[in-house]
Amino acid sequence: MNTDPRDFLDGFDRRDWQSAEADDGPVRLAMVGIGWWTRDQAIPAVEDSELCATTVAVSSSREKAEAVVADVETVTHGVTYDEFEAGEASDAYDAVYVCTPNALHLPYVRAAAEHGKDVLCEKPMEASVERAESMVEAADDAGVRLMVGYRMQTEPAVRRARELVRAGVVGEPAHVTGHMSQRLLEMIPDPDQWRLDPDLAGPGTSVTDLGVYPINTARFVLDAAPVAVSATMHAAAEAFDRVPDERASFAVEYERPGGGDGANTDASGDDGRVLASFAASQNATRSSRFSVIGTEGRVTLEPAFAMEPRRTLTVARGDASAEVAFAPRNQMTEEFDYFADRVLTGRPVGPDGAHGLVDVRAIAAVYEAAATGERVTL
Repeated sequence: MNTDPRDFLDGFDRRDWQSAEADDGPVRLAMVGIGWWTRDQAIPAVEDSELCATTVAVSSSREKAEAVVADVETVTHGVTYDEFEAGEASDAYDAVYVCTPNALHLPYVRAAAEHGKDVLCEKPMEASVERAESMVEAADDAGVRLMVGYRMQTEPAVRRARELVRAGVVGEPAHVTGHMSQRLLEMIPDPDQWRLDPDLAGPGTSVTDLGVYPINTARFVLDAAPVAVSATMHAAAEAFDRVPDERASFAVEYERPGGGDGANTDASGDDGRVLASFAASQNATRSSRFSVIGTEGRVTLEPAFAMEPRRTLTVARGDASAEVAFAPRNQMTEEFDYFADRVLTGRPVGPDGAHGLVDVRAIAAVYEAAATGERVTL
C-alpha cells in the first residue's frame, strides 16, 4: 500500500462527486427564510453556481421577500410563509432550501415535500429528535430527497482528508480532536436572537450551532457513527442565561471506522472505537480546527469549519509530510451544486435525512450527558 501523503493531493480541489449527465439545469430554488445567512451567503453562492438559480424568496414578511425580488435578478416571486405552505408560486421553483430557525424547519420541509419538491435543509435538521423524525417521515412519504446542509462534506479539503484516512495513511484512526468558536453577540448584537432562544434553537446554542460541525465531520471522515457521549457545559454571561452552553466540552465515541452511516448502531462492544474530544463556544474568539490522529500519522485542517479566506491541510506519516495552503472554494456553492447535481440526475443525496437524524440524536445525548454528569449511549 502506498502511504506517502503527497500522492493523495493531486487534483486537490476536484469535484469527485459531479456527474457528467447533470446538464439539464439550472435547478430553480425557493429560499425559505431570508435571514442574514441566506442574504449574505446562500443567495450569492447560488449566483456563482453552475447548476442552480434562486427564483423564489419566502419570508415571514412580504416586504423582505419583495426586497429580494428587487435586488436579485433571477428571483421572480416573493411570497410569505403561509403562501408557500399553500403552494403559491410552486411552478416557479424545482427544489427548496430551508434556512429558518431550527424549530421552524419541519413545517416548511413538510410543505415542500407535499408540493413534490426536493429539499436542502440547514443543519441541525430540527430542534428535537421527535421533530427530526417527523421530517424524515414526511420526505419519505412524499418520495422526495431530503438533504441536510453539511457543507463540510463537499469541502475539497475534507474529502481529501477522508481519502487519506480510508487509504490508511494515518494508520488505524485512534483519536479525533475538533473545536469551533465565535463571538456570536459581536456577529449579531442582539441578545434576543433565535440562537439564544431554546424555543427556536433547541436545547442550547454552542453544541447545536457549532458543535455539530466536528460531530458530523468526524462521522464523514471516519465513515463511522457515534455510539456514546459525555459532556461538560458552562454558561455565565447574562445573554446566555436561557441556554446551558455558552461553552461546551464533550467527548464522543465512534464505532470502528468504515461502519457506515450508523442509523441503527448497536452500542455494544468497544473494539476499534475512535475517541473524539470536541469543544464549542459562542463566546470565544473565532477559531476552528479538526484533526484525525492514527497509529501511524495524522491529518489536520485549520481553520476547519468557518469559511475563511485561507486554510491549511497538513498530512504527516513517519518522516513524510505534506502541507497544502489554499484559498478554499465557496463551501455553499459547492453544497448547492452537489444538491442540484443530485436533483438533475436522480441520484441519492449523501447526507440525507436518516444521516442528519443521527446527529440530532447525538446532540440531544450531549445535553443529557451534561445535565446528568453521566455517559450516554446512543
